Amino acid sequence: MSHEHVSYLELLTRGAATEAYDRPVLLARASGAGPEALAELEEAKQLALRVRAELEGRRRREAELSALFATAHDLAGLRDLDAVLRAIVQRARALLGTECAYLSLNDPAAGDTYMRVTEGSVSARFQQLRLGMGEGLGGLVAQTARPYVTDDYFDDARFQHTRTIDTAVRDEGLVAILGVPLSLGSQVIGVLFAADRRARVFEREQVALLGSFAAHAAVAIDTANLLAETRSALAELERANDIIREHSGVIERASEVHDRLSELVLHGGGVHDVAHAVSEVLGGTVEFTEEGAGTARRAGGHAVREGDDWVAAVSAGGETLGALVLHGQPDLDPVDQRTLERAALVTSLLLLARRSAGEAEQRVRGELLDDLLDAPDRDRRLLKERAARLRTDSEAPHVVLAARIDRAGGTAEQDTGGRESADRQRLWSAATHLAATRHGLASARDGGTVLLLPLGPGESAAELARQTARSLGGTLREPVTVGASAPVRAPLDHLDQLAVAYEEARRCLDALRLLHRAGQGAAAEDLGFLGLLLADGRDIGGFVDRTVGQVVAYDRRRGTDLIRTMDAYFASGMSPARTKDELHVHVNTVAQRLERIGRLLGPDWQSPARALEIQLALRLHALADAVTTP
Repeated sequence: MSHEHVSYLELLTRGAATEAYDRPVLLARASGAGPEALAELEEAKQLALRVRAELEGRRRREAELSALFATAHDLAGLRDLDAVLRAIVQRARALLGTECAYLSLNDPAAGDTYMRVTEGSVSARFQQLRLGMGEGLGGLVAQTARPYVTDDYFDDARFQHTRTIDTAVRDEGLVAILGVPLSLGSQVIGVLFAADRRARVFEREQVALLGSFAAHAAVAIDTANLLAETRSALAELERANDIIREHSGVIERASEVHDRLSELVLHGGGVHDVAHAVSEVLGGTVEFTEEGAGTARRAGGHAVREGDDWVAAVSAGGETLGALVLHGQPDLDPVDQRTLERAALVTSLLLLARRSAGEAEQRVRGELLDDLLDAPDRDRRLLKERAARLRTDSEAPHVVLAARIDRAGGTAEQDTGGRESADRQRLWSAATHLAATRHGLASARDGGTVLLLPLGPGESAAELARQTARSLGGTLREPVTVGASAPVRAPLDHLDQLAVAYEEARRCLDALRLLHRAGQGAAAEDLGFLGLLLADGRDIGGFVDRTVGQVVAYDRRRGTDLIRTMDAYFASGMSPARTKDELHVHVNTVAQRLERIGRLLGPDWQSPARALEIQLALRLHALADAVTTP
């Protein structure tokens, strides 16, 4: 081996700079070496340089592999995601020899990418930067899932420059930037960057190296997510084990409730029986409600939690009939949830069966009332038997009521045929339910509904009419007007009076609508002299008593002459001055008597409508006195 070859080995051994490899050739040329010797030295130099490049590459790859192995070791003992990502960014910066390295993560909700970790950054604005998808170099990498590199960012027209991004990059002083995607499968979750504050060219190996670190970062994030999901799953498993331990008899309870529900259905149990049985099995309190099933209905038949309660919709054929609500068991076992859902299904079946039976009973009630109104000559014994089967007290006094829906001051006849038919059906349904609860009868008739209801103790026909209007109106959420007849005592013993009472109720209903009192209920006694004309009984004494009875009674007790004073007052055109001449008293006396009358009859007694009724009552009172006076 020649001395020159030894020189090259020494240069390789001590890792000399590239320029040092020219020295042996220059010395040989200076000493007068021949062309062959110089050519051999040149060949040896090139070989040494190749060996040097190979050694440099190996050392670089060794450092890279060492960093990658260290990163993999960090991942194996992952405890703190932030610490691992920071280590990856630090190693990337060191190996690529850049002044700055940073990592951003995508925010799917906001539709952008934000800075997660920075190393070598000095600008707070840059550290808080957010890039929209496709904006700047990083936004383009996040959008396309491809690496991008630039030796001078501000002179590179490939990127969408925005004021926010450019201001932040300028604050940081960055010029050359390399960005590679962080990918999990086909999904980009962020970008890893290396950047310098001077122009430089990133080589292909450096791009590949940063990509390796990006893959580690993506694995770190995925591992952290998997660990979080694993911890969550373990927590769920522990909770499930706790539930199993705490509810070791849940399967037995489910079997028990199935047997009890089956027995209830077979033996004709009701909705509340189901609720009671489920309450005992589940250890809480179950109630059936016709409202509050909105959330459970949207859950598609599953029990859902609302606060501390569980709710299962009771539905059939797309119609929600109500809900079963469980109180007192906020942490309900999944099997017990199915038990509640099964109970809701059984409840829906019972309700449908009850509805079918109820509709049949409603038709029977309607048919009986139609027979009572249309055929008074039917066999009274058979009618009483039919009424008894419907639990109707035929001996009690009853009132006939005519009801119609009145909306926005209009009449049902003004509606379209379809709307009117729907109104009649809804009113009939509500009326038959009311009749069943009050042990009465109801039927659709003459475009409206007719009811035959018993009077309660001390109840008047007018009070019953008002109650019926409120009840039907509240159920339908529409104004329902109700006219009532005078009471009919023992209606099955006075069948001829029922048709007459129905006509009186209809006249009363028509009067209410003409008086613009839609949505109210009244009997003839509520309508003053108009009621006197409408009523078939012509209760003149009752009308006089309701209108001026308090004044008559006051005169009898005190020996005063208020009735005569009112006669004179109206006869004088309601003039106190002419009244005092008619009565031959002082005008102050007239004023005192009128004031007393106002206290007895109310302050509106001189209004046109009241005055008309009072004058009619005074005439009838005088007529009655003339008839009874010998």
